Amino acid sequence: MKEIKNLSQYFDHTILKAEATEEDIKKLCAEAKAYGFYSVCVNGCYVSLAAEELKDSDVKVAAVVGFPLGAAATEVKAFETDWACEQGASEIDMVINVGALKEGRYEYVKDDILSVVGLAYEHNAIVKVILETCLLTDEEVIKACELSMEAGADFVKTSTGFSTGGATEHHVALMRETVGLAMKVKASGGIRDLGTTLKMIEAGADRIGASASVGIVKEYNQ
Repeated sequence: MKEIKNLSQYFDHTILKAEATEEDIKKLCAEAKAYGFYSVCVNGCYVSLAAEELKDSDVKVAAVVGFPLGAAATEVKAFETDWACEQGASEIDMVINVGALKEGRYEYVKDDILSVVGLAYEHNAIVKVILETCLLTDEEVIKACELSMEAGADFVKTSTGFSTGGATEHHVALMRETVGLAMKVKASGGIRDLGTTLKMIEAGADRIGASASVGIVKEYNQ
């Protein structure tokens, strides 16, 4: 079993649902500070609020880009990235263009990621590439990881949590095997309890995206 020194630091404490309010974001940030989570992950319109709420803490702000479908134009993803970083995001979780990947338009997919990576790096922000693994074959997962590496992204991430399935041990292990030590792996989508969290970490996840982070950490500390 992999040694876990601080489980809280694995978590991107997340709220991305459409009905999230400013009060929800404030509560998310307060919980992130109280439990020492690595970051909060929010939609773009709440980045500045989250940054303000977390300004006196070590908790980072992650913003989603091209979310949740990945089908926005590359130029739109680039604008979203630049804007989110200017508002205070230091991590960008972007969704690949799934359709382009599935039909073999690999240069388009890589350039799409590159456009986000280039702007994020100008702001010293890191990029996580969401693959939406539930929609991909194993071969497509491997190819998406390879393209993400070639584009210079920092993480590959399993899922948005808004499609037909979430993270699985199989996909996390496959992503880890593909990227080796060149990138990190984030498991996200459907992770709601401690047992699932520990399985994802054992499979190779460096970061966990969850809205149930508080309950998971409480269970761990019992």
